[in-house]
Amino acid sequence: MALTLREQQVKLIERISAWLEQEDHVQPAVARVLALLFVSDDPELTFDDIRETLLLSKSATSNAINMLLQVELIEYHHRIGERKRYFRLRIFEWQMIYKKLMQKRLEFHSILREVAKQRTQKTPEFNQKILEIANHMDKVTQEMIRLLSES
Repeated sequence: MALTLREQQVKLIERISAWLEQEDHVQPAVARVLALLFVSDDPELTFDDIRETLLLSKSATSNAINMLLQVELIEYHHRIGERKRYFRLRIFEWQMIYKKLMQKRLEFHSILREVAKQRTQKTPEFNQKILEIANHMDKVTQEMIRLLSES
């Protein structure tokens, strides 16, 4: 069933969606589903709630939800006696989720180091810059992980 959203909620969904699309390169349907889950007065929504409120096709809704489940930004549960899935943000585990993202970035930095090692020696300045980027990104990422551990 489509939710009744206040004008301010609609505007916030639009702003959040636009930001996610532009800054994080998130697909529009994914951005809108995530925004709705943040803004909705009810923190748990069914597939039909999401689809009907955002006026998305079944396919677009399904793909967006599956993407958000895959990257562990949302989860779902069933209520006793119901077959419907209720989707919600994993908002209470945000630190753990963010730490995982940071640790994945460390893996990428390691790959950059491998790239620098295998590159031709004819471009030492370029190779050095790759290593500098990886090292700098490591420091920033390690600091983020440390800060998250303190929270």
